[in-house]
Amino acid sequence: MATPRNTKKATPHTEETGRIQPQARELEEAILGALMLEKDAYSMIGEILTPQSFYDKTHELIFTAIQSLAMKQEPIDILTVVEQLRKTGDLEAAGGVPYIAQLSQKVVSSAHLEYHARIVAQKALARELITFSSTVAGKAFDETNDVDDLMQEAEGQLFEISQRNVKKDVTPINPIIREAIDLMTEAAKRTDGLSGIQSGFKDLDKITSGWQKSDLIVIAARPAMGKTAFVLSMTKNMAVNFNIPVAVFSLEMSNVQLVNRLIVNVTEIPGEKIKSGQLAQYEWQQLDQRVKQLYDAPIFVDDTPSLSVFELRTKARRLVKEHKVKCIIIDYLQLMNASGMSFGSREQEVSIISRSLKGLAKELSIPIIALSQLNRSVETRSITNGPDNKSSKRPQLSDLRESGAIEQDADIVCFIHRPEYYKIFEDNEGHDLRGKAEIIIAKHRNGSTGDVLLSFKSEYVRFQNLDEDRIEEIYQSRINGQADLIPAEKPYGNHRSVPQPDAEMPF
Repeated sequence: MATPRNTKKATPHTEETGRIQPQARELEEAILGALMLEKDAYSMIGEILTPQSFYDKTHELIFTAIQSLAMKQEPIDILTVVEQLRKTGDLEAAGGVPYIAQLSQKVVSSAHLEYHARIVAQKALARELITFSSTVAGKAFDETNDVDDLMQEAEGQLFEISQRNVKKDVTPINPIIREAIDLMTEAAKRTDGLSGIQSGFKDLDKITSGWQKSDLIVIAARPAMGKTAFVLSMTKNMAVNFNIPVAVFSLEMSNVQLVNRLIVNVTEIPGEKIKSGQLAQYEWQQLDQRVKQLYDAPIFVDDTPSLSVFELRTKARRLVKEHKVKCIIIDYLQLMNASGMSFGSREQEVSIISRSLKGLAKELSIPIIALSQLNRSVETRSITNGPDNKSSKRPQLSDLRESGAIEQDADIVCFIHRPEYYKIFEDNEGHDLRGKAEIIIAKHRNGSTGDVLLSFKSEYVRFQNLDEDRIEEIYQSRINGQADLIPAEKPYGNHRSVPQPDAEMPF
C-alpha cells in the first residue's frame, strides 16, 4: 500500500521543558477507522470529540469530513469521506486515498470506541491547558502588563476552557422522579407548606413557595425605590429569623455602609443618627439590645467593586463549601463585568453575566438573587392609568435595562413599585398607598404571577408584612393608653394613614 504524503504537523515541544505534548495518535487512527466501518459509531462519540480534539492535522481534517456527513445525515464510509474531502479541497492534506483506506485496518470493532474517545478528549484538554499556561507565563514575564488585568484575563480564559469541556450525561427519569417526590414529602412536613427558602414576606412566599434551588431571581426597580432595602430586609429575615446562611455581594456600597443599613433595619434607629452617632441615652440602650441579633447571624458580606462573574464563581463555590451558604444576593447586576472576554457591546456582556449567574445557580443548587436597574422609560410614561386600570408607572419586563437576556435567563422577575414616590396616594378603589410598596411578580417560570403589597418604612430602610404594621399600631396605642380606640379588625381598604412626605432613602 502506498505511503501517504508526510503532511503531519511537526511534533511541538514546550519551550521550557522540551517535552512532547500529550497525544494518542494510535487511538485517533482507531477512532477514525471505527467511524468509517461501523454504521452508528458517530452517535457514540459525537458529543465527546470535536475536530480540534485530534492532535494530528490529517486526523482533524478527516474527522471534520465525518462530522459534516453526520450533520447532513449521509452515510459515513471510506468512499463518502474521500468524496467529502475532495469537495472541500482537503483530500491531499488529509493524506490522500491510500492513507484514509489504511485507517480502516487500524481497528477490529467499535467495542471500546467511547472509552478511546474520552482518552483523546483528555489529551486535547491537557494540550489546551499547556497552551493557556504558557501564554499566561509569557505575559507575566512582560513587566508592561498590569498584573490585575492579566489575572482577570487569565481567569476569563480558564473559565471559557472549563465551560467548553463541561459535559453532563443524561439521567434516567426514575431517580429524578424519586427526588421530586422526596422534595414534595419534605415540603408537606413543613407547617408553612413551602418547598424553598423563606423570604420572610408571607404573601410573596405563598406565590413562590419560597426561593427555589437553582433559580435565578431578578429584583428590579428604578433608583430610590428601595432595592437594597428590600434584599437587606430579606437577608435579615432569612439569617436572623430562620438561621439560613446568606451571602451578600455589594458592588455599590462598602461593607460598613451595608451593615449600617442592617443596623438601622434591626434597631429601628434612623439612619442619620446611626451615621452621626448622635443617639439619645435610650437609643444607645436600644442599639445595644437589638444589634445583638446580628452578631452571630450567618451573613457574609463581600464589597469587591466591579466584581467579575469569574471572581463571583470562585467565591460562591468557597462560601457554599465552607459556610454552607444557601442563598446569594448580588447588588447589583449591571455593576458586574465579564473581564477576560471580548464583547461587541455592553448588552452582550450583560447577556453573558446573566447567563453565567443562571449557570452558577444550577451548579451550586441554590437560589441567586440579583438586583437590576430599570431603564428610564418608566419615568417618561404619564401617571394616568394604563392597562387593567393600573398606573402606567408600574414597571414592565421591557423596562429591564441593557439586555433582554436578563428576562430570558431569570426564573423569576420581580419589580418594586412605590406609588407614593410618584405622588400616587390612593389606588382606583380608594385604598391608601402611603407607606406601601408593591412587589410585582412579572415572570415566574414555574408558577403564577401576581402582586404583593408590603409596608415600607423608609426611615428604617425596611420592608415588612402589612400585619406587622397592625401589631406596631396596637403596641403604640397601648403605650399611649388608647388600646380601646383600635378596632379588633381593620380592613385595609378603609385605612387612612397620616399623609407623609415622599421620603427618599435615608442614606
